[in-house]
Amino acid sequence: VNNSGVPAGLGLYGDVAFPNGAAGDGTALAASARLGLGASKIGLTATIASFNPKGPDNTLTTVGGTFNYKLLGGPLIPFSATLQGGVGYGKEAGDVKIWHFPIGLGLALTIPNPALAIKPWIAPRIDLTRTSTANGWDSNSNFGVSAGIEFNFLSGLGFQASYDRLFVSGNDPGIFALGAHYGLRIPGL
Repeated sequence: VNNSGVPAGLGLYGDVAFPNGAAGDGTALAASARLGLGASKIGLTATIASFNPKGPDNTLTTVGGTFNYKLLGGPLIPFSATLQGGVGYGKEAGDVKIWHFPIGLGLALTIPNPALAIKPWIAPRIDLTRTSTANGWDSNSNFGVSAGIEFNFLSGLGFQASYDRLFVSGNDPGIFALGAHYGLRIPGL
């Protein structure tokens, strides 16, 4: 779950991620588009991801989206606070369906430099999941947190690293991701 704030304009993101053993090991690839609207107070994100866990081939493809609302922050204020709600859907082998609903708050700080803006962020959340089973549906709620850092150049090119962890009973699933993005300013948005 990425909640680094509402982008200014359109951002195209690509990530490669490495889950820990509790999250299935293997590798995940994701592509996202993020759009900031209404003088960048409102943000929308769409994501598609493919996760290939270690072991037998049971690749999981997921789709999702988020809605962000910036509570604090602006062009001249380096700190931002953003509310986020999202939904994700995936289907595993054996016709198991997984719905994911993260709801949280993102806190970010933009550190400007002449040619590079550094943006560390942290985002605690409540993580709701609903999974189909042979006996019907199983629902869970857990605490999760994600944190990361973005490096944004004046050209629109940027790089990011993040870590996400979900706190459950037993082993806590976590995932580390690295990626690149490109931001496009759109006049009037």
